[in-house]
Amino acid sequence: MLVEMLVEQEKLGVNVVMKVGDRVRVKESVVVYHHPEHRGQACDIKDTEGEVISIATEWQGRPVSANLPIVVKFSKKFKAHLRENELELI
Repeated sequence: MLVEMLVEQEKLGVNVVMKVGDRVRVKESVVVYHHPEHRGQACDIKDTEGEVISIATEWQGRPVSANLPIVVKFSKKFKAHLRENELELI
């Protein structure tokens, strides 16, 4: 079962090194418009640290290939979906 899950994650382009609960930092310039302190304005979250809270590999029991599969929680009110190449483990 574990091997099947790892193979499926590799097919979907998800980094199997990163897992839920890991501390990460945004290593590239990523502009978001939904930051609670800058609602509707461009906000670059480069060098912001957070925690991986989920990795989108399936939806309603079916495998999916999400464009932004890693969900990172930065604060109580702010989380974002990011690509694995935009993040680094800390």
